This record gives sequence, C-alpha cells and structure tokens, in this order.
Amino acid sequence: MPARARRRWSRRTRWTRRRRVVTACLVVLAMLVVPVVGAGLALRWYYSGDPAVDARTRGRDAIWLGHAWVDGRRTDADLTMLASRVRGTGIHDLYVHTGPLEHDGSLDPKLAPGVAGFLERARAAMPGVRIQSWLGDVVAPEKVGLHLDRPDVRERITASAKQVLDLGFDGVHFDLEPVHNDSPGFLALLDQVHALTAARGVPLSIAAPQIEPVPMIGRVTFALTDHGKWWSPGYFAQAARRVDQVAVMSYDTSMPVESLYGGYVARQTELALANTPPGTDLLMGLPAYWDDTPAHRGDAETVRAAVRGARLALGPGSRQNFGLALYVDFAATPDHWAAYRDGWCL
Repeated sequence: MPARARRRWSRRTRWTRRRRVVTACLVVLAMLVVPVVGAGLALRWYYSGDPAVDARTRGRDAIWLGHAWVDGRRTDADLTMLASRVRGTGIHDLYVHTGPLEHDGSLDPKLAPGVAGFLERARAAMPGVRIQSWLGDVVAPEKVGLHLDRPDVRERITASAKQVLDLGFDGVHFDLEPVHNDSPGFLALLDQVHALTAARGVPLSIAAPQIEPVPMIGRVTFALTDHGKWWSPGYFAQAARRVDQVAVMSYDTSMPVESLYGGYVARQTELALANTPPGTDLLMGLPAYWDDTPAHRGDAETVRAAVRGARLALGPGSRQNFGLALYVDFAATPDHWAAYRDGWCL
C-alpha cells in the first residue's frame, strides 16, 4: 500500500476509534442522565397543581421534643412558650425523648429525673395533648447497637416500654435506626410491645424510614452501600399494621431544590397513604431544622415545601387519621412554626 494511502487509512482508523469512544461515552452519559432528568420531571409534576381545600389539619399532628424537657434543663418559661406555639394548631401528640436505650435494650432511669414534674406541668399547660415517650437507639448490624433479632434484647426493650408507661406517659414512640427492610426482629418487637400498650389502652407509635420511591431501588442501593435507607411498600405495610401510629421521616432526602423536595414528599405521602391500614394514624415528618449536608439541603428541605407536598397528595375527602409531625422542637424557628401554621392549620 502506498505511503499516502496508509496515512489516509490510519487517519480513518483513528477517527473511527475516536468516534466509537465518543459514542460509547455519550451512551453511558445518556443512561445516567435520562433517568435523573426523568425523575426530576416526575417530582416536579407531583409538586404542581393546587391542594384540595379540605387538605388541612385533622387535629392529629405531633412534634418531637428533645431530652432537655425531662432532665431538668427546660424551665417553666420554656413550657409556657411551647404551649403558646402548640395552642391553635393540630398538635395532639408530643414525642418526648426519654432514652436513649442501652444497646442491650434496657433504659437507665437516671436519664430522665424530671419526668414526673414535666408530665404534670405539660398536662396543665396543654390540656388534651397526649404525651408519648420517645425511645430510640441505633440498630445492628449496620451500627453497633440493638440486635433486634435477639429475644433477650426484645424482652428488655419491652420492659423499657413498661417502665416509661409506669412513669405516666400516654404511649410509646420508637425511633430505632436503621431498621433494615424485611427485618423480622423489628416486627417481632412491635408485636410484643403492642400487646403491652393495647393492654394499657395507650398507643404504640413508630418513626419509619421513607418508602422506596420506585420498585427495588432500596435493594439496589443497599447492595451498593450496605445502608438501609428505604423500606419496601410491603414491609412498611407490615410494620404499620402492628402499631397505632406511624410517622414517616420524610426528610434528609438529598433533594437539591425546594420544588423537587416538595414533589418527593408528595410521592412519599402517596405511597404511605396506599400502604397504611385504615386503623393506623399516618403522619408525615416536617424538617423543622437547618442543616446543609449532602443528605439535607437547608434551602431545599423546607417546612413550607413538605406541607404543600403532603397536601397535594391528600386530595379531597381523604383519610381523617392523618397528620404532620415537626422535627424537632429545639431546632424549630419562628419561621418553621409559621410555615406549619399558615400552610396547614388555617
């Protein structure tokens, strides 16, 4: 082959190879970008439209309260301020942090020396409000914590639930994280403790992780990261059937802008409504705190967006045993309270 022809052939070969590489890169990029763009458009669509007129508080709302209320750090003036913020809203439940549980499931009574005084003063300041004991801890195997697959640990957690009910609380609220999808030990614990709370005539409540927004994404991300972020709809339904109240932690979503976060909350509310039994109260969490991390963008995850997203999913004439839950009192600002009141309570 003449030298000139060889050079032309070489250039064509190099161009062909370059074109193949570029084409392959574009295909990979499209495979990554198209689903992300599609998901973003879907979430933006979920956030569009106008909420139903009757998508307002049903008087089933809640707020998580920090440990300072039962260890003596909060004052009468603090309680007066809390009561003024709760008054005129739909808040019916206070989840008061009473733990944390020990990793073996027991509860140190020295952690909450001011329980009796708090319960008496809170009931006088907020008549009709139900005060539940918030018990939590991290969960094995992902964390060094509670082994819910062990019967002895479940027995001690049940004894801890009895302990707080004996102190005078109106119910038990578990926030155990992260409970992996399909954990049989967690369901066994709920069966065991619910028998206790039902006998006492008080509610058993749980804080639940988000429901996987598309099928199988929870299993895929768990296989890649060993972190259980989502529950499947089926497992969520199994847990919800075993309790009287479930509050979905619909925050720390990594959504970059407010409209996408609001659409995500609307989608989560839709999924939770579809998988919560009629007799179980359903609450959606509101991010009443500021943070700026990869998991939580403070400008995106707002109370305002979460309220609107939940309202959009409710629709007219939807279930009455539904509420919103503010997380958390010690981080909530007047703006958070205003967004909750103006968007949900008026």
